[in-house]
Amino acid sequence: MIPIRNAVPSRYPPVVTWILIATNCLVFLFQDSLSPDELELFLGQFALIPARYSEAFAGDTDLAAVDFVPFFTMMFLHGGWLHLILNMWTLWLFGPAIEDRLGHFRYLAFYLVCGLAASAAHVMFNPTSIVPALGASGAIAGILGCYMRLFPLARVVVVIPILFIPLFFEVYAFVFIGLWFLIQVLQSVMALLLPAASGDVAWWAHVGGFIAGFTLGPLLVRSEELYRVYYPDEGQLGFDVKGRI
Repeated sequence: MIPIRNAVPSRYPPVVTWILIATNCLVFLFQDSLSPDELELFLGQFALIPARYSEAFAGDTDLAAVDFVPFFTMMFLHGGWLHLILNMWTLWLFGPAIEDRLGHFRYLAFYLVCGLAASAAHVMFNPTSIVPALGASGAIAGILGCYMRLFPLARVVVVIPILFIPLFFEVYAFVFIGLWFLIQVLQSVMALLLPAASGDVAWWAHVGGFIAGFTLGPLLVRSEELYRVYYPDEGQLGFDVKGRI
């Protein structure tokens, strides 16, 4: 299922979401301009390599504060155009509603914390991996977790391509996101049991980011004093203010 629209209206422009998308795209264009040797050096410095930290925790090496920068920078790197497009499309669809309810600065802090939680989960469950981990999907998983918590009955329009025929459906957010999260958990467990079958995807980063977003997001929703709630007649396209018909 590919999501193409959500029905939750937003009152304010999603400025931070736009900035995050622009930043990710600019960083990727810079990556794409590097030679293979330069890219390898760049990723070795700014992508997340778990083995580097497990060796330090075992006392074999020492880490400086700068060595933890990849926990942050990895969420702005991507491994290819498809990786970038899928992540930015998901951020574009679900980010504005969360930014609208949290406020710009809380939303930015929330996004970064979810990304850091995703990085920590990846290192914890893949301590010996020497494969550079990168991508915004852990932070975006936090947005999905928060969306599921705030708008479980919102309708999400998805498309399922059957051969060359696109089929469009409306599903509840908790169904779409719940199935997505279940797949991440199953793939994460499979990666533990059969590491070679993981496909170099940071499944545990998705799980960690989602749990962080599901837990923290609702705690950061701004009060009605700072954000006037929608009235019943202020939905959009036949949906109410929580994206329900």
